[in-house]
Amino acid sequence: MAERDIPEDYLAGCAEILTSACTTGRRLVRDELEALRERGERAAEAGIGLRTLVHAHLTTAQAVHPQVPQADAGHLLAALTQAVDAFAEGHERAQRLAVRREEAARREFIDDLLYGRSDLGRLAERAERFGLLLAHAHAVAVAQGPEPYDDGYPVTRRIESSLLARFGDRRILLTTKDGRLICIAPSDEPDVLKYFAKQAYAATDGGRVAIGRAHPGVGGVVHSYEEALNALDLAARVNLDDPVLHAADLLVYPVLSRDRQAMTDLVRTVLGPLQHARGGAGPLLETLVAYFDTGCVAAVAARRLSLSVRAMTYRLDRIHKLTGADPSDPVHRYTLQTAVIGARLMGWPEEEAWGETG
Repeated sequence: MAERDIPEDYLAGCAEILTSACTTGRRLVRDELEALRERGERAAEAGIGLRTLVHAHLTTAQAVHPQVPQADAGHLLAALTQAVDAFAEGHERAQRLAVRREEAARREFIDDLLYGRSDLGRLAERAERFGLLLAHAHAVAVAQGPEPYDDGYPVTRRIESSLLARFGDRRILLTTKDGRLICIAPSDEPDVLKYFAKQAYAATDGGRVAIGRAHPGVGGVVHSYEEALNALDLAARVNLDDPVLHAADLLVYPVLSRDRQAMTDLVRTVLGPLQHARGGAGPLLETLVAYFDTGCVAAVAARRLSLSVRAMTYRLDRIHKLTGADPSDPVHRYTLQTAVIGARLMGWPEEEAWGETG
């Protein structure tokens, strides 16, 4: 915006203030400074840039200069400095307030979006302001690290910069919620969430990332977000060590845990006899976990548990004798592995609610 395009009321009285201050050799008084600050705020709200406004004040000072005695030219510079400083203070104050309002609006939108609150039509309209088209399908990735993260943290800014440099403006939304990093991307941009997972894992010093499945519509974001959160919770409960989890790969777990009573009966019936072993069920359950996680290769499982192959074989034989199920038998293996998954999901045998097996 050129100086001549600036409305007169933003510069009104500036020449008089400078002239008065110079002729008397005084500093600007409180009312003059506050008036300049107020004009700075209004100029910022009108979208007039500070650089343009400073140039306009300099031009005003040049017009005043011939009217000022030569001996008072130094006072003109001092008065101009005060005037510009007050005007800039008001302009910056308005900018900070606008930023805070924008941040508050963005945070309110994120909360409504991820919790499925607010009118869906209104939510979709607000989403466009932040770069999302909720009529499309979206997937959500959630990263969790050793410490909580917020929008202004260096880790968040670093990941955001990497995403923008790599993908530009592709209707991606990066935010934080409850100390976790969250990335929302359209379903037709799968590379975005893969790249986010890679960057988040590195930036959070070995954190964990879960990616929900893509779902359509406004409610699809909530659904995908909840899937990612459930995947993180599941990983913690069953000690999954994969740095990146895909909800689509973990669908068996909610299926198995849906009927808790049936799963409880299975665990107690199949694994309950392990509680009669010396040292309790814990070591033998750990043996089964390692055995199944390594593809039922005893030698590899033994290394994972820091056991000799002979000790590993002894434990598997002990499990067979106590439960009547042979881990190496394909028919028995499925029952045992399902029971082990149930035990990990429910915290057996540590959870007090389990009680003793009959």
